[in-house]
Amino acid sequence: MNKNVGFRVLKIDTSNMQDVYYRPDELAQQDLLQRVDNIKPDRSAEDLLFQVLVDWGVDLTLPIRRETVEDKSVFFVDSNALIACFDAGITEDLVKELAGREPLRVVFRDNGFVSDAVKINVEQIFRQLSPGTDVKSI
Repeated sequence: MNKNVGFRVLKIDTSNMQDVYYRPDELAQQDLLQRVDNIKPDRSAEDLLFQVLVDWGVDLTLPIRRETVEDKSVFFVDSNALIACFDAGITEDLVKELAGREPLRVVFRDNGFVSDAVKINVEQIFRQLSPGTDVKSI
């Protein structure tokens, strides 16, 4: 019987970000496409979430809830203290839905947006719908 006893067990690991150590004169143009994803391929959404919590100094013991919003997996930390979505294909509709919840902070995966236009518009959408929200991409 697997019971939830009310606490999390965390362990320190290496960074979730790709190690990018190269010299410009040793990098060919065709290699640039391999550098598009800045996150290590073996990392989960939970790994990214806890990195963001540590980076922002958010208490790791706060309640975390996962919901499906616009067919994407979205984390809500302490209701609206932090909202995070690390899925690919983030649309403007999802961004507007999350902005309407007026979170204190919101974070997305940098290459998770469906288009560059959506990525560019994220800050403007939050500025209009939730001006107090701190917006970040990793």
